[in-house]
Amino acid sequence: MRKTSLIHFARQVITSSYSHCRSFSSPPSNNKLFVAGLSWSVDEKSLKEAFSSFGEVSEVRIMYDRESGRSRGFGFVNFSSEDEAASAKDAMDGKAFLGRPLSVSFALDKVHKEPVTTRQINRAITFNRSR
Repeated sequence: MRKTSLIHFARQVITSSYSHCRSFSSPPSNNKLFVAGLSWSVDEKSLKEAFSSFGEVSEVRIMYDRESGRSRGFGFVNFSSEDEAASAKDAMDGKAFLGRPLSVSFALDKVHKEPVTTRQINRAITFNRSR
């Protein structure tokens, strides 16, 4: 009986701990694309023009290095619908853009983690020592 209750408890903990995780077996259903392999010369206007033939592009963001101001080689393209995003992904993934092949995939949601406190670290160390 004790073993059964322990298994039940473990399942509850696992289920509650990972309820925020998504299954990666199918692409996320969203309208935001992650675009990698960008040339340093690409700007947001040219990236928007390249993707606008697949639908209405609502936002384009290229990520830049804080210190140098140079492109980090990737960015995000948002479409007004999921179908348009899927069409653009299928067509542009692997295609050359300004001399470089693009890698296009659905963007994943940003995971917000709580900062680890010193108290949590000390508890973990104490717990591991007592084992």
